[in-house]
Amino acid sequence: MAFAFQGASALDYSVCRYGNSKVQFRGPRCDLSGNYVACLGGTETFGKFVPDPFPALAQGRLEMPVANLGCVNAGIDVFLNEPAIADVAAGAKVTVVQILGVQNLSNRYYTVHPRRNDRFVHAAPGLKALYRDIDFTEFHFTRHLLGALQRKSPDRFEIVAEELRMAWISRMKLLLARLSSQTLLLWVANHAPPNRSDTVSLQHDPLLVDTEMLAAIRPYATDYLQVIGSPMAQLNGLRGMAFAEFDRPAAAEVLGPAVHHEVAQAMAPVLRAMV
Repeated sequence: MAFAFQGASALDYSVCRYGNSKVQFRGPRCDLSGNYVACLGGTETFGKFVPDPFPALAQGRLEMPVANLGCVNAGIDVFLNEPAIADVAAGAKVTVVQILGVQNLSNRYYTVHPRRNDRFVHAAPGLKALYRDIDFTEFHFTRHLLGALQRKSPDRFEIVAEELRMAWISRMKLLLARLSSQTLLLWVANHAPPNRSDTVSLQHDPLLVDTEMLAAIRPYATDYLQVIGSPMAQLNGLRGMAFAEFDRPAAAEVLGPAVHHEVAQAMAPVLRAMV
């Protein structure tokens, strides 16, 4: 069953920081004095509304500390902008890098907040010229922006989408090059990566990431793991999640505990072979 609570938060995430990072991560803080694994990622890695996210479950299976460096709504930029994160990853035996969507990174058309990457900061002149019929002061979040651009003009949106794809590939290559440890790319979703020829959808995460993009970055990582939530895990939905009642709609959008268990189960033997 799901556990809905009254109040500001249903879970104590024991947020912590590493080094002089301004970004808060899910705790408890990992012991970095010996061998450990680091997990970089977004909302799924952080485990919002999930009592035991997959990094914690993997730690139990590996019997080795696993640092959860997941950030809610993170894009690639937060990991490139925080040197302390690179330091933690550099000391790890393996760094797991969750595949994130394209929307939450700065590019030629718009800028995002350096740490809260889902926050739209401003449109570049090129985007204003492409969409002269849109008032960009109305937008505060990247997904809202992209949805409006697609509805206004699918053809013009594809120009923006192609820029985002190129920026994503470039940024992922840069991130993987900066990680001196072994790296495991992790696709975790309720669906397989789409092909470029498939209909463009803004309803599925990782947003706009396709098989061509994954093929472009795969040589830069040590290994790749794809975990698709099983039908049974997806049917479990909110079961086992903890959230305030007003967060129920948001909780319904994230991967539930059953999928986290499947990720940890699939990831543990791969990591064990790498460490």
